[in-house]
Amino acid sequence: MRDLYQRYQTAARDLTGHERVCEPCTLANRDTATTRCDTGARLHETFERLQDAYLTHMQNRT
Repeated sequence: MRDLYQRYQTAARDLTGHERVCEPCTLANRDTATTRCDTGARLHETFERLQDAYLTHMQNRT
């Protein structure tokens, strides 16, 4: 599962890095009415999917 954790963390870094340079994506973090750019939307979706998978894995470990 280390691979999943690494992919999850990479997705988080990629999204954060993108948000630093993309105004619409930066604003989308503060205002849900703001739409992310196409790249930001893809990065956010990937991050959410990997985060959900990792958290599910952690909950099911016991």
